[in-house]
Amino acid sequence: MARIESSNVITGIINKVNTPIRKVYEWVLHWAETPYGEIALFILAFAESSFFPVPPDILLIALGIAVQTKAFRLALVCSIASIIGGMAGYSIGYFLWYIPRTQEFTSIAKFFFNYIPGFTHELFYALKEKYDLYNFWIVFTAGFTPIPYKVITITAGVFKINFPLFLIASAIGRSARFFLVGTIIYFYGDKAKQFIDKYFNMLSILFVILLILGFFILKYIF
Repeated sequence: MARIESSNVITGIINKVNTPIRKVYEWVLHWAETPYGEIALFILAFAESSFFPVPPDILLIALGIAVQTKAFRLALVCSIASIIGGMAGYSIGYFLWYIPRTQEFTSIAKFFFNYIPGFTHELFYALKEKYDLYNFWIVFTAGFTPIPYKVITITAGVFKINFPLFLIASAIGRSARFFLVGTIIYFYGDKAKQFIDKYFNMLSILFVILLILGFFILKYIF
């Protein structure tokens, strides 16, 4: 009896998670049928690198599957926008994090601490020590993996790591990630669409797990 109740609870949670994600999935798919798909992808990729919590991969996949021949073009758009967004995040940290001539946080910094998941004071100060040792690899890893990239771009600016090094690491990490997705879409787009349609519930859960995993890595590794 207890197992049945637990199963019902889990099913309810999955349905609650799946319903809004399914709506987002269907919403982003429609951009492929409009002249604004690439613009939406550019904006999302830019925003995700500096403040927006949702990664652009879901829109990249949706648009790429709908127009498979544009997979590499979309990956390029996503990469360029994300790199520019990373520069914006770096600028936020470099210019807008502290009140001039003091070490007090600005209202912008407080906003990130209060509203961006995983962006804690403890993580902020822990990253400073890591940057002294692994600045290139931290930026590259965050650019390629589910680690929330915006946390890294902003803190890189706050701690003033070498900007050309930051830019190179961002370009390599972000491009490698999005072009990997683009390559899979280009060669396996039809099969990928069938797979997503068939296993959407499971993939929705996996997507959430990857987001949580990114925050976990930030909290417990860095």
